[in-house]
Amino acid sequence: MKIAVLGGGFTGLTTSYYLAKKGYEVTLFEKEKILGGLAVGFKQPNWDWYLERAYHHLLDSEDDILRFAKDVGFEEIFFKETDTASLYEVSNFQFPISKQIQNNKYRIFPFDSPSDLLRFPLLSFPEKIRAGIVLAFLKASPFLSLYEKQTAEEFLKKTMGNRAWEVLWQQLFRKKFGKYAGNVLTSFIWARIKKRAKQLGYITGGFQTFINHVVEKNKTSDVHMYTNHVIEQIEKRGDSFQIHYSNPVGIKGHQTFDKVVSTLPTVIMGKITKSFFPSTYLNRFMKLKYLHAVVLILETKEPILKNIYWLNICTGKIPLMLVAQHTNFIDKKHYGGNHVAYIGWYVEREDPLMKMDKESVLKFVLPHLKSISNYQLTINNYFLFHGPFAQPIFDKEFIKNKPDFETPAKNFFIANLDMTYPYDRGTNYAVKLGREVSDLL
Repeated sequence: MKIAVLGGGFTGLTTSYYLAKKGYEVTLFEKEKILGGLAVGFKQPNWDWYLERAYHHLLDSEDDILRFAKDVGFEEIFFKETDTASLYEVSNFQFPISKQIQNNKYRIFPFDSPSDLLRFPLLSFPEKIRAGIVLAFLKASPFLSLYEKQTAEEFLKKTMGNRAWEVLWQQLFRKKFGKYAGNVLTSFIWARIKKRAKQLGYITGGFQTFINHVVEKNKTSDVHMYTNHVIEQIEKRGDSFQIHYSNPVGIKGHQTFDKVVSTLPTVIMGKITKSFFPSTYLNRFMKLKYLHAVVLILETKEPILKNIYWLNICTGKIPLMLVAQHTNFIDKKHYGGNHVAYIGWYVEREDPLMKMDKESVLKFVLPHLKSISNYQLTINNYFLFHGPFAQPIFDKEFIKNKPDFETPAKNFFIANLDMTYPYDRGTNYAVKLGREVSDLL
């Protein structure tokens, strides 16, 4: 039996591995030159480790990827503690000047433990106790239907109070979801708190080393892998599917398969299956909304952040969503002795950031970094990457219309990152989807 897997990210690679182990003849198609999808990495001449195009880490509460790593004989995953913090505008408050930033307008507060919350000075003691009780409840709670019946804003205001919502959450939701922040369901915040971990995991050599290992395992299992191939259309021919594709030099081709697994973004999948999926089915997906990722990577002589790995920007005065100082997580020796930091946004397609070149984005960012860092930064290199359809909007329309594994077309399956709901997208859940869809075939 011939099976086509569309998309060469971790879901597609995992699906291909398990299907090949079952004895199926598997062919994987990927539009990019390199397999790996959102986890793909790159190297500079003086680096001995890969770096992901967008910030990547694992949580110690995620075990699907550990199980997959064991299955493929990969042992180079490690965990370590990191520091997380949030930056606030505190010019209206009287506080000692932070060691992290030498001005009176902004201050960085750690947010790694209950004691950090108790020491947080922008809420009263009763507000902090109330917030802590709600966070503990979310951490211990199983998934409840209640979480899909009200928005996170409604839930957090009701349980923690308006002041806690405004201080702790409002900017986080606005930075992540933009104009849709008020529509996001409580299920999203439940999943974030449920999986929150102090220890984070990483791959020795970068995630690309794991990708390369899985690719070799698939080759050993005789999986046919076509990179640089764009799927243009899929037609249903009786009980089979004919897949039409092209490569960048204009060479077109087609192959016929008994079954298909699409790991492509839902929007893309809908465009190439119009010939056989009913319009009533595809129209569901038109109601899904997404934001796109913009990621600027800075390679600098000095760190932007001294000890902190992950910094949330909780003020509208600084138009950045986060700064992730990768080399406060992974030793800078792997990147030529330089410091590496990610600066990220989720934006709509029409946002000016989506149209800027990397020089313009850097020029936009630099003045704001002065509000965050003490250092006079020496920038050795910088990189700009975009991630289409990176952040689904988890609202009521999403849960009603998101895809499922099985489709109206027999033997056509979907396993894409929309289906990680209510959890945020990540490599662990990509692997989980790949294993689960392979079990259905």
